[in-house]
Amino acid sequence: MKRLGWVGPDSALPVRAQCRLAGVSRASVYARRTPQIACEVELLLCRLIDEQYTRRPFYGSRKMVKYLRTVGHVVNRKRVQRMMQAMGLAGMAPGPNTSRAHPQHKIYPYLLRGVPIVRPNQVWSTDITYIRLAHGFAYLVAVIDWYSRKVLSWRISNSMEAVFCVDCLEDALRSHGTPEIFNSDQGSQFTSDAFTGVLKREGITISMDGRGRAFDNIFVERLWRSVKHEDVYLNGYGNMGELMLGLTAYMIFYNEERVHQSLGYGTPSEVYETGIGGGATIVDKFGGARGELSVPLRSTEDSPRAEAKTETTATTTTKPGQRRAAACETECAA
Repeated sequence: MKRLGWVGPDSALPVRAQCRLAGVSRASVYARRTPQIACEVELLLCRLIDEQYTRRPFYGSRKMVKYLRTVGHVVNRKRVQRMMQAMGLAGMAPGPNTSRAHPQHKIYPYLLRGVPIVRPNQVWSTDITYIRLAHGFAYLVAVIDWYSRKVLSWRISNSMEAVFCVDCLEDALRSHGTPEIFNSDQGSQFTSDAFTGVLKREGITISMDGRGRAFDNIFVERLWRSVKHEDVYLNGYGNMGELMLGLTAYMIFYNEERVHQSLGYGTPSEVYETGIGGGATIVDKFGGARGELSVPLRSTEDSPRAEAKTETTATTTTKPGQRRAAACETECAA
């Protein structure tokens, strides 16, 4: 465009005024300017960032700022972010949340607050965690029995698809029967029709954690801590094959040899097979359950506790006036 040649930085008029007089857009003028040559310091910082990223591909902008300061270059995070973005570098890490809900999936209420877990296969639970590898990361899903803490089944995957969670569930059902209640978080994998359909098919009651309530599924969270601190962090697996072999050995150790203080120093497999020495309860901090079952379990529908609860309910529904009249009749009879 010929009029763009009328605008230049050497004129006495500001660029704004030149563009107005020439009838051209300032954006067109700025777009034609050649980029500034990077200074030597900028090139040095980019080289240091690139070298450190090659050695530590999981470094993000925060750790990169710390590294540059240790080698004598004081820079702020915003500058490092700009340089990493220009070089196409980003810290190799999964997203901040592995439990992303799906807006169209049904969410089920949490049923286990204050419920005593007194036998194997009463409550099963599942969750997903990520494991960092040397060149990427993997996702691990497991199904455990709350009473014995036994890992009934587990699977790893390099994606967050629901299929490996369903496969893990099906394997646990084939090997260990069916639980009375199955608990999970509200992640899209566990609220999907493929996953909940398996639970409905087997007649299993579905329970889901409340949003942001990690303690609702505390037993699986404790399993993740054991897996990572006792195996993953010590071995530093490089790929999926190494991770599969390592986790296979650790899960056997966890179930068959590792004793648990909460199980009276028994192993999960021993407690699961005998039905002795286990148990669990999610404390009801809100006073809603008070130790009573929030849903009728198959083995407790006709229990004495249920009958006592019915009698107590009938007594407490008596009106205050009727209670005062009954008390007066008792005094007169005496």
